[in-house]
Amino acid sequence: MAAESCGSRGASPPPPPSSGGAAGSRRKAEAYAEVLRRIRAGGYGGTRPGLDNELWGHFLGLPARYALDVNVERVEDVLLHKKLLEQAHEPMNGGLVFDVRPSQVVTLEESTGLESSTSFKQEEQDSQCSSFSSRDQRPLHEIIFACDDKPKLLSQITSLLGELGLNIQEAHAYLTSDGYSLDIFVVHGWEYEVGVLRSVLRKGIEKIKYRAWPLVQSMPVRMDHQPLDDSSSSDFVQIPADATDVWEVDPRLLKFEQKLASGSFGDLYHGTYWSQDVAIKVVKPEQVSVDMLREFAQEVYIMKKVRHKNVVQFIGACTRPPILCIVKEFMHRGSIFDFLYNRRGNFQLQDVLRIASDVSKGMNYLHQINIIHRDLKTANLLMDDQVVKVADFGVARVKDQSGVMTAETGTYRWMAPEVIEHLPYDHRADVFSFGIVLWELLTGKLPYQDMTPLQAAVAVVQKDLRPNIPADTHPMLVNLLQKCWQKDPALRPTFAEILDILSSIKAVVRSSGHHKRHSGRSNSGQRPVIISEYSLLSYSCSFREGFCFPF
Repeated sequence: MAAESCGSRGASPPPPPSSGGAAGSRRKAEAYAEVLRRIRAGGYGGTRPGLDNELWGHFLGLPARYALDVNVERVEDVLLHKKLLEQAHEPMNGGLVFDVRPSQVVTLEESTGLESSTSFKQEEQDSQCSSFSSRDQRPLHEIIFACDDKPKLLSQITSLLGELGLNIQEAHAYLTSDGYSLDIFVVHGWEYEVGVLRSVLRKGIEKIKYRAWPLVQSMPVRMDHQPLDDSSSSDFVQIPADATDVWEVDPRLLKFEQKLASGSFGDLYHGTYWSQDVAIKVVKPEQVSVDMLREFAQEVYIMKKVRHKNVVQFIGACTRPPILCIVKEFMHRGSIFDFLYNRRGNFQLQDVLRIASDVSKGMNYLHQINIIHRDLKTANLLMDDQVVKVADFGVARVKDQSGVMTAETGTYRWMAPEVIEHLPYDHRADVFSFGIVLWELLTGKLPYQDMTPLQAAVAVVQKDLRPNIPADTHPMLVNLLQKCWQKDPALRPTFAEILDILSSIKAVVRSSGHHKRHSGRSNSGQRPVIISEYSLLSYSCSFREGFCFPF
């Protein structure tokens, strides 16, 4: 049956069962084939491209018991389960979604326990069955939950059902291979409309989601905007307000598409907001801490202040559960780090100067409004339509009134020596980092690539180590590099001065026709790659020493 139903319409048949779990794999394949056949015969959108692979992925990700339990004659059940698991993956749903509907399930034994091995049968209820008590004749409802499989979440769900006076008749729990859970309950004890049950369940689920943010509950209430609805929750991450603040994003208007990167404390997505392409940084609730919330609030506070063509545009933020996120413009051509090290790209000298000018303009603007980036590096420089923009303000700070700051922050390979040593520093620490970035653009090499980050930091401080400048580097650029990474911050130029220097270098290069590409690696047989001619991986995120972390 499996081979016939798959081959008749060109579907990709599932792989043959392995010798290890042959029975379970065979049952998955049979259930998949039968459901696919019924989908195509019953007008469930069976002609949609890729449906066969999506359906097989659904069965493959669930245990073999699911294929035994589910009624393959009810295609809508499988499609609903698949849809709910997909929705549970969307951050705006807080990792927990549900559906509820009347049920005609017949259970021969009254039970309130969790029976994960009982299969559902959608049959007409036999009113002549004498084994049912009057309690058994109450309307039955089927409630399906799809959720991130977090500790105690299942017990919270069952407690919610109990609080609503629902008696669990049957329960089925299936853990997926990617850490999500599909939980199906048949309950009795509800005598009102399904819509009312759905409404009270929704309120209870929102409370469960909110409990995942214990630190957010203790944060002060924000007063600079009105709630999005009449929800009783009014707790927000505290972010200093301006009189004209209008930036709170309604999460219902966010559409999450591709996950681009995942870190210890958050995930980065490509998505849309009001049909506009956006990048969405989402905080993971299970990793929330006071320090993380402080950095989240600081980044929102800084990003909403800046408006410049060479700084990534802030669009808005969600500051209350079930989702904390920052929404910003999406840079289609990705980061310079990715271009240099993952795509193995190179820059011509004219492109190096243009990129350096874009970065300097963005940084000069930030310094003029007293913002120190503190983590300037190629991973935080994003490209789109021949424009380079400064990004990632997760560790940026507004400069203290004294003009100096302390505490180590940033990434070692780009970090100024005074920051490494925990000495007071100011905006000139960013100038040092810019010098390292400029060297990268010229050479295409990772700074101190033969050292660990810690070894590099020690050498910068104790031995006054700097990257080796290639012999064929333009003399004016050599001079600029050496000025930027002076050990004494007072000897480093400001970004306004750097812009003047770059302008002079551009004029000299144009007049001399000197467009030689500077690259530290061999490019024999390859033609020079210019940004506008290179198709980059479309994502924007920060790399911590080669690993992708959006936070």
